[in-house]
Amino acid sequence: MIHRNVDAALKAANVVDRASGRTLNAMAKGSALSRFESSKQRFWSALLISMKMPTVFEAIETELAAGNVAVVQLVSTAEAILDRRLAELSPQERAHLDLELSPRATMIDYLKNAFPTQQMRVFASSDGSLRSEPMRDEVGNMVECAEALATRDALIEELCAMPPVPAALDALLAHFGTSQVAEVTGRSRRIVIGSDGSQKLERRGARANLSETQAFMDGLKPILVFSDAGGTGRSYHADLTCRTADRRRVHFLLEPGWRADVAIQGLGRTHRTNQSMPPVFRPVTTDCKGERRFISTIARRLDSLGALTRGQRQTGGQNLFDPADNLESDYAREALTQWYHLLHGNKLSSVNMESFQGMTGLKLTDEDGTLLEKLPPIQRWLNRILALRIATQNAIFDEYMGLIQARIDAAREAGTFDVGVETIRAEQIITRSEQTLRTDPVTGAETRLLRLELHLRPRVMHWKRLMQIWDGTSEIAYLWNSRSKRVALKVPSWSITDEEGRIVPMCQLVRPTGGTRMQEIAMWASLWKEIDRDEFQKLWEAEASEAEAKVDIETVNVATGLLLPVWHRLPQDDVRVWRIDDGQGISIIGRLIPPAAMAELQSAFGLDGTVELTAAELGAAAQKGTGVAIPGLGGATLTTALVNGSRRLEIRNYRPEDRERLKVHGVFSEVIQYKTRLFIPLDRSNEIIEAILLMTRI
Repeated sequence: MIHRNVDAALKAANVVDRASGRTLNAMAKGSALSRFESSKQRFWSALLISMKMPTVFEAIETELAAGNVAVVQLVSTAEAILDRRLAELSPQERAHLDLELSPRATMIDYLKNAFPTQQMRVFASSDGSLRSEPMRDEVGNMVECAEALATRDALIEELCAMPPVPAALDALLAHFGTSQVAEVTGRSRRIVIGSDGSQKLERRGARANLSETQAFMDGLKPILVFSDAGGTGRSYHADLTCRTADRRRVHFLLEPGWRADVAIQGLGRTHRTNQSMPPVFRPVTTDCKGERRFISTIARRLDSLGALTRGQRQTGGQNLFDPADNLESDYAREALTQWYHLLHGNKLSSVNMESFQGMTGLKLTDEDGTLLEKLPPIQRWLNRILALRIATQNAIFDEYMGLIQARIDAAREAGTFDVGVETIRAEQIITRSEQTLRTDPVTGAETRLLRLELHLRPRVMHWKRLMQIWDGTSEIAYLWNSRSKRVALKVPSWSITDEEGRIVPMCQLVRPTGGTRMQEIAMWASLWKEIDRDEFQKLWEAEASEAEAKVDIETVNVATGLLLPVWHRLPQDDVRVWRIDDGQGISIIGRLIPPAAMAELQSAFGLDGTVELTAAELGAAAQKGTGVAIPGLGGATLTTALVNGSRRLEIRNYRPEDRERLKVHGVFSEVIQYKTRLFIPLDRSNEIIEAILLMTRI
């Protein structure tokens, strides 16, 4: 509503030409739109936080009834709005307070102070182009545009007629009362509701934060709310020495803010040493997809914080956010470019080009309808999306997030998705060989190539844990595969968007030792069939017990030590950094070198010796997506292939005369699209590969 009227006011005041829409005064237009976007962003942030409060009230009441205590973390306190409102009141009005501290005050302040109402005078510049400058009357006073003033006043009247939405902090105090809520925010004054229902201005002294904290720790007040300003240097954990050591802290992250370090520091106030029990963290979000604008910024900064402080991105966000939450990543920017092209091609069902440009004010095409070469960046697009109706926001974001997820899924599949340092937890680590790749001439630091034997025990999800997560969820199915004789729980998963802008429904198959994502249509065309719950539970528990008793032995090659000087000389197919840890003090950080690249790497660094791969190493290398040559088989390679939605081991580039010999040793063939392809059953892969290697040596 305001956005459309800002455009009309800019034209009425001659900041923008009425006929052509060309900007006549870029500085005035930029100032008006910049202030508007800034105010709009603050307004939506505060409004979304206020929308969460009814659910937060219910959740806090549930936790208190369970014997826990609640801690609410936020950033905004509405103190600045309160100060401005109090400054506008007369002495009589201050004596009978009736204030509404609503997020809409942010937009009303914008209309009063920054809405473009100054009249401009149009003139021709020296090059003949039209420009405009502020108009003044005969005594030198600025001239106001009557049309813009009328528009502004009408907008203020309409906004003030809307029902107010209380600020989050004040709503919390009003709902539970100051006798229940300890406020540690640093506010010097606040509005409280008296016993007679009237508003009263309460002043808070310098020691209010200290006394409120103590009241919470002593159990006098079961709810504590804190902000950045009030929380500095204080702890709210279940300290063994405090009176509420036996009550778990349930930490509601209501508003993470914009600073990643402060958000993490706030979470740490309820999770300290010397505590009787850890807290439960509960981030609070709405189902309005536009809120991802705010989650995105904190997710990106948490990623950066983790990368800078510990070299491990997940330590920054403590896994609170998914990689797709970062809407300022390369994946998100590439997806936005594709979204623009799909919009221009009229392939999206959420919105068309004309209506999108009209609703957001973004210019995406030139005069002849061609998509602009320089399109609006992600931050501007996100800010404009915030102003749309929630249903429209959600529809746009469903398609956009599908494009991001498709890219992330593809990057994970290819092994190029950068998630920082990933960990391999081994039962035992045995060093089989060690070679020095490089020694730094200045520091003497070494880059080493290790050949490690890892004894790995799979991480198993037991039936009880599975049901804690998924029992009662709609759209789940109990599945059994007639080929592998394995079970999987089908659960809902996020969709992706294909190259034509179509939403592709996806599902996730949860297994005792892992899980995969599949397209819904491909899953039902596969060998997975539904079975009843009791039979599924019996098979799941049997499979989990079998996996838990199993220890796999895997041999890996790791480049470790000083990696940066040789980074460009290492294989670039998979650039992930791994931590190999046995949980008993041995920890190795480095790059995994695929078996197929070992010979070339040793040759590049002038090392002696060749690596003869075992059957297990060949199978493992192929299953990780890195095709590997089969020795003695005339250039044939072993790789993975996705056939009918299931992953297989495939022998490619085999010689025709080897086909029957390979089938004798357990390889099976299928004719797919007029081509005979050879596959190795996964459940007997090591046995069959070993037989093939023996065959090639004869």
